[in-house]
Amino acid sequence: MKDYKNSNAPDNTITYDRNKIDAPTGNLYEAISIIAKRAVQINGDIKKELLEKLDEFATYNDSLEEIFENKEQIEVSRFYERLPKPHAIAIEEWLENKIYYRNTKEEDNQE
Repeated sequence: MKDYKNSNAPDNTITYDRNKIDAPTGNLYEAISIIAKRAVQINGDIKKELLEKLDEFATYNDSLEEIFENKEQIEVSRFYERLPKPHAIAIEEWLENKIYYRNTKEEDNQE
């Protein structure tokens, strides 16, 4: 899994240059579609990693009255809340040409 903790993606909402976003494809909507698909992948990776870490703290009781606050578990959750959002990471990867994509319609037309 990629290390999203060391991403240069911004934590806040920022404005991007539209021309930089659509430059690789020449089509803004196609670029946004690719970025969105990558953001979904990143979100899945982060969620899987978080659930694996939180599962280490899981206690299985039949009693609903026994609720333990585990400080380590809270710290893990807070750490993941402070990470850049998946869409910001995906945009950063897109602008750094780290996302591989291909247009299957163009490939079908060449055959």
